Amino acid sequence: MDINRKIKISELKTVKRSNLGKKLWIVLYSGIAIIAMTMYILVKRDALFQDKIANHTLVEKLLLGSVFVCLILLITKLLERAFVRRAKIVYTRYNRIKMVRLLSWILIAAVVIAFLFKNWYSAAVSLGLISLILGFALQSPIASFIGWIYILIRQSYHVGDRIQIDQFRGDVVEVNYLDTTIWEFTSDYMPSGRLIRFPNSLVLQMAVSNYSWEKFPFIWSDLSFQLAYESDLQFVEDTIKRIATDEFKDMAKNIEHFKKMIDQTPVEEIDVSKYPYVSLRTNANTWIEITVTYLVHPNNGAATRTRIIKRILAELNSHPDRVMFPKSNAR
Repeated sequence: MDINRKIKISELKTVKRSNLGKKLWIVLYSGIAIIAMTMYILVKRDALFQDKIANHTLVEKLLLGSVFVCLILLITKLLERAFVRRAKIVYTRYNRIKMVRLLSWILIAAVVIAFLFKNWYSAAVSLGLISLILGFALQSPIASFIGWIYILIRQSYHVGDRIQIDQFRGDVVEVNYLDTTIWEFTSDYMPSGRLIRFPNSLVLQMAVSNYSWEKFPFIWSDLSFQLAYESDLQFVEDTIKRIATDEFKDMAKNIEHFKKMIDQTPVEEIDVSKYPYVSLRTNANTWIEITVTYLVHPNNGAATRTRIIKRILAELNSHPDRVMFPKSNAR
C-alpha cells in the first residue's frame, strides 16, 4: 500500500471518528434537554411535588436554564456538522466553527444571567462593573481577542498559510481566540520541529508577511553556483536556463497572472521575467558567481532547490572541458 493511500485512509478514519463524536454529543444534549424539560413540567404542575422541594422556584429556573443551554449546545453541534459537510475550504470551515462556538458561549452566558438575576437593571450594572474591572486587568487578552476578529475580517492569514510576523516564521496550525500557533521553519523553508504561540494582538502592531496568499501563492527564490573564470559562461548560462525552464513549465503562466493583478492597481508596469532569470557577477574571491532566479511555492522551496541542484550539477559535470569549478583551496 502506497503512502498516499495510507494518508487518505488515515484522514477518512479521523473524519469518521469526529462525526461519531459529534453524533454522541448531539444525542447527549438532546437527552439532557428532554429530561430537564420533563422535570420542569412536573415541578411546575405537580403541587405535591412542589411541597417536597424547599425552593421550587430556583429549581424551575435551573431546569429551564438547563433546557436552553442544551438547546444552544445542540444547535452548535448541528451547525458544526453542517460546516464540515459543506465547507470545502479548510480554513473557512475552521473559522466558521470558531465563530459559532464563541456565539454559543455568549448566548449561554446571557441565559445564565437572565435566570440568575430577577432585575435586569441590577444585572446590567453588576455586569458593567465587572467588565470595567476586568477590562483594566485583562488588557492584553482583550487586545488579542480584538486581533482575532481583525484576522477573520482582514484575512491576514488562515490555517495552513506560511507566514512571518516579527521574528516568528512558520506554517499556521491554529488560530485561537487569543493566540496563534505556528509550526516554525528555518530560513531555507525547512521545519525546525518547534511549535510557537504568539498573541493575536501582534497583528495590530507588526507587519505580517504571508507567503501563501491564495491569489498568488508563490515567492521568488534563487540559487547560486561558483565557477572558475576559464569556464564557458555562455554555455553554463544556457544550460542552467534550459534546465530551470524545463523544471518550471508553468512559471510563464503564473507571471502573466501576476502581471494582470498588478494591472488592477495604481502600480505601473513591473519588469518581471517570464522565464527563470540567470545573472552573473564577480565574487570578491577567485570565482564567478552565476545565479538563477525562479518562482516557487513556499512549501516546496527546499525540495525544488535540491532537485535543481542535482540536475544542474549533473549536466555541468558532464562537460569538464567547458565547465570548470574553483579549486578546493580557493573556495
